[in-house]
This record gives sequence, C-alpha cells and structure tokens, in this order.
Amino acid sequence: MAEKKKKNSENQAPQADPKELETLKKELEAKEEGLKAKGEELEALKKEMDEKKNDYLRLMAEFDTFRRRTAEEKLELVKSASADTIKGLLPVLDDCEIALSQLEKTEGNESAVEGVQLIFNKLMGYLKTKGLERIEAKGEVFDTELHEAVTLFPAPTEEQKGRVIDVAQTGYLLGGKVLRFAKVIVGA
Repeated sequence: MAEKKKKNSENQAPQADPKELETLKKELEAKEEGLKAKGEELEALKKEMDEKKNDYLRLMAEFDTFRRRTAEEKLELVKSASADTIKGLLPVLDDCEIALSQLEKTEGNESAVEGVQLIFNKLMGYLKTKGLERIEAKGEVFDTELHEAVTLFPAPTEEQKGRVIDVAQTGYLLGGKVLRFAKVIVGA
C-alpha cells in the first residue's frame, strides 16, 4: 500500500505555490491584454490600409477619367480647327462653281473650263478626304435639317410643291454634320 501511495503521489501534479500561481495568473492576464491591444492595433491598421486602398483606387479612376477627357478635348479641338479651315475654303469652292458656270456659257473657252474644272476637282477631292460632302438639294424634298429656304416660288407643277426648285448656295456636310446649310428656293 505504501507503494500505491507513492505511485499516486508521483502521478499527481506537484502542488504550486499560491504566490507563484498568482504571479503566473497576472502574467497571463497581462499577456492577454497585450494580445488584445495588438489585435485592436492590427484591426486599426487593416482599416487604415483599406481606406488608403480605396483612396488610391478613386485617385486612379479620377486620373483615368481626366486623361480620357483631355484626349477627347484635344480631338474635338483638332476637329473644330479642321472645320473652321474647311469652312473658310467653301467660298473658294463657290467661286469655282460660278466660274465654271460662266465659262460654260461662253464659247471658245474650253481650256479655261478644263483648268477651272481641274482646280475645282483637286480641291474638292482633297476636302472629301477630310470628310467633306456636298448636300445634293435640287429636286429633293425640302428638309430643314439640311436646307435653308431663301425664298418660296410658285411651283410649276403640283409634284414640285415642297421640293427644292433651285439652289442659291451649295450646302456641305463635314463628318456627317452640317457645315453649311444649302440655301434653296422652295416650290410653294
């Protein structure tokens, strides 16, 4: 039996000193508080990192929008300058058309007609590459989106009412948009 008691006492944990237990308990509590503080600090850092990440993403989106808007403005500026330049050349086209019609009325000016026609075709060909299109109006139904009525004229036939009888000034489109309205005489 003494051996049994001896074995039981060996199997049992040694009795700790209450002061030592209290000290260990205090150390454990201090470490738990330290871990809790570190966990709170970690959460605060995660929250701050998420905020910084969101700020960064917003800034990148704003910059991308700024870059795209700037590129669009530059393109629009180039188009506007191009439109102004082409608009300035329209009177030259008008003068070429008038010169051709006057030269064709007189006889013996075949070389002059050919020269003016050559210049007109070259200029018109170049402007077509830049997106200029002529608005064909004569005989068409009057359209306020393309035509500007200069005057109304009694229509010779019922079929010509509401249609363009004659063109006073040719109209042009640039890139599908009206650059200059065709000034027309409309049958009433």
